[in-house]
Amino acid sequence: MKRLRYALYAGCTAKQSTPELWKSTMAVADKLGIELVDLKEATCCGASHLRDFDAFLSMVLNARNICYAEMKNLDMVTICNTCQNNIAFVKAKLDEDAQLRLEVNEHLAEIGLKYRGTSSVRHFMYALIEDYGLDNLAKKVVKPLKNINIAPFYGCHNIRPFHIQSGFNMGENSFHPTGLDNLILALQGKPVEYAYKNRCCGFHVDLQAPKTADKLTGLALADATDNGADMVVTPCPLCQLNMDVKQKSASKAVAREIKLPVLHLTQLIGLAIGINPKDLGLEHNLVQYGLKEIIS
Repeated sequence: MKRLRYALYAGCTAKQSTPELWKSTMAVADKLGIELVDLKEATCCGASHLRDFDAFLSMVLNARNICYAEMKNLDMVTICNTCQNNIAFVKAKLDEDAQLRLEVNEHLAEIGLKYRGTSSVRHFMYALIEDYGLDNLAKKVVKPLKNINIAPFYGCHNIRPFHIQSGFNMGENSFHPTGLDNLILALQGKPVEYAYKNRCCGFHVDLQAPKTADKLTGLALADATDNGADMVVTPCPLCQLNMDVKQKSASKAVAREIKLPVLHLTQLIGLAIGINPKDLGLEHNLVQYGLKEIIS
């Protein structure tokens, strides 16, 4: 198959708070023969916080980030759901509004850039599904994830709002997503069906309403546990952080003990295609309960 090449927008979290995501993403890409060109010039997407504070600044900032992918004549892939949502939102606005595009480009011209709208923006998960193909991924599996019940956690921002994601993501239904489930099947794992798989993990209200955040995290983990999950997998580092790091407070919030390993998607893929756990940064995952037995 044709070698795939993308501009990688890593965002902040993968290189700082969850270095295991960066490590496992690069290891999986290398193993699959996918070239990821790190956009080192790019900056933080600002998340929804910057958009709320200064919407136009968010537009300029993320148009700038997209410009660096355009300069390389590459489509952009992201590895954070919130980055994906924010950058896709900006791209959709700029592509549909000529006046806004003109105003943004006036500011970008000050640093010698111009937004052209030539690069698509997708999460790496969907690039794997749509471009690499699940059939090709299945052929790379050397350590099938048989007899492992894996709860897919989509989170909010990779599949919502539908109108800015529907051009890609296989037209993923925000209420009944299937992409991550199908990817788990390609790795010969058993996807767990549960109500909370496409709900919020609570991350974005951690500071404003920590009790609410803990309850959202706990409800999702409890639902996965009650439906027989051995582990959770998510394509979002913010979801992974909340569900891995906050299990004690989440357990308290739902008045029950929860011990469930939470893996980044690329860690799960890496295990199935034969990458050493150390090269996937699995030692950085806080909840190790039963993980060695699961992946042995």
